[in-house]
Amino acid sequence: MVYATPEAIRELTVAVDQATEGNKLLVEAYKNMHGGHPVEVASRFLKARENDVSRALQMILDSLQWRIIDDIDNVLSGRPVFVIGVGSNGLDKFPPHMYVQSHIQINEYRDKVILPNSSRRMGYFVGTCLKIFDMTNLRISTLSDIKILSLIATIDDLNYPEKTDTYYIANAPYIFQACWRVVRPLLHERTKRKVHVLSGCGREELLKVMDENVLPDFCRSDIKLEDRKTESCFSPSHPFHEEMWNYMKQEASKLKCVASSTKKTSHTAVPLPREEEFRSSQSTCHHFADNVVREVTCSSHG
Repeated sequence: MVYATPEAIRELTVAVDQATEGNKLLVEAYKNMHGGHPVEVASRFLKARENDVSRALQMILDSLQWRIIDDIDNVLSGRPVFVIGVGSNGLDKFPPHMYVQSHIQINEYRDKVILPNSSRRMGYFVGTCLKIFDMTNLRISTLSDIKILSLIATIDDLNYPEKTDTYYIANAPYIFQACWRVVRPLLHERTKRKVHVLSGCGREELLKVMDENVLPDFCRSDIKLEDRKTESCFSPSHPFHEEMWNYMKQEASKLKCVASSTKKTSHTAVPLPREEEFRSSQSTCHHFADNVVREVTCSSHG
């Protein structure tokens, strides 16, 4: 596991301050990025770049430019886009930019509201999260638009590094194992170590890291099937979505853009990875579906 050394953290923090000094836009973007915790930001970006200060500095500066150009710090002031049940609905129901925009909004809401609230409640800094992926109804057709997942992964890797401690895979159907055999070799080692495939809904394993009352509905065996829709965390009426929507309305009212705005949801440009990373990502997108089909065919006949 890669660690960020104290010396590298100090060096990177100073380097970022020097690189942004005198540029109001960069200073403000950096302030919004670290939210009062520059050391934690330096540590995350260093881990993402194997404790290499120069590479981590370039990564931060690229991310700051992305935040400025696409006005990411005001993304929660726009109109929300909710993506509900990707496994059930597929990624082809809406234009790709809507999924990307929704993902960025939730990331920003997590960093500006959820994590600070958790820090205050716990009495110590909370800067990372857990993610649970519900694979219910995953099928080959769901994977046809893998480019969207690649774009989202690129955004997280370049702009929100090391914000997720563990990725839990719940309710994985047979097809997932074939997909995972194809995808796993393409992931960074640090990401591979974070992925845990649960048995079934994963209730018992998840109870080791969270309380029962906060388990998502698709990981709980005590909720009747007919009650799933009303208690689903994917539902727009779920408290999380309602609270996020209310927060976004408040942010929008500050900019006086709720009533007068007529523009559609903005298209957020995706920052391109470095050339070698781009070639790997591009190859993955081109061959992913074919490889999955091949894996499924071989497995079913084996």
